[in-house]
Amino acid sequence: MRIITGRYKGRHFDIPRSFKARPTTDFAKENIFNVLIQYVDFDGATALDLFSGTGSITLELLSRGCQQVVSVELDRDHHRFICDCLKKLEVKGGNAVLPLRGDVFRFVKSCKQQFDFIFADPPYALKELSTLPDLIFERQLLKDDGIFVLEHGKDHDFSQHPHFVEHRQYGSVNFSLFK
Repeated sequence: MRIITGRYKGRHFDIPRSFKARPTTDFAKENIFNVLIQYVDFDGATALDLFSGTGSITLELLSRGCQQVVSVELDRDHHRFICDCLKKLEVKGGNAVLPLRGDVFRFVKSCKQQFDFIFADPPYALKELSTLPDLIFERQLLKDDGIFVLEHGKDHDFSQHPHFVEHRQYGSVNFSLFK
């Protein structure tokens, strides 16, 4: 796993083979961030990374200058890995990272903060996956000019959702963007 650009550009982290997480490929991550720069200025933004897995998106957001990143991951080993990566980067300079270990749905239902950018990469087989866009907008977690990106498999189509903006596919990785 590598950080594509920004303050920590080029830094690599080896993901343990025992991990169950399916990290967003570097190819897909680089391409979706190239699209996102037309929607959000990451410098100084607040971001939420749901189903953080390896922390790849959290680290990319920090590298790109997000002022605050809240990272939510349920798995104990994955959460520890994210915390270890953050320690290795020695995150400083006004950037705040809050790596939380817990259930995403509980977090979303209790969260009172709004974000400029929200990224969710749930397990593709998660039965509640299709409810995530509604939940994000019902809970008003996104700022008025914010963007929500949901990574999902090919079996989901969100094009009829009222907040849907566009769909991008990179190999087997699909992203739906919402505003």
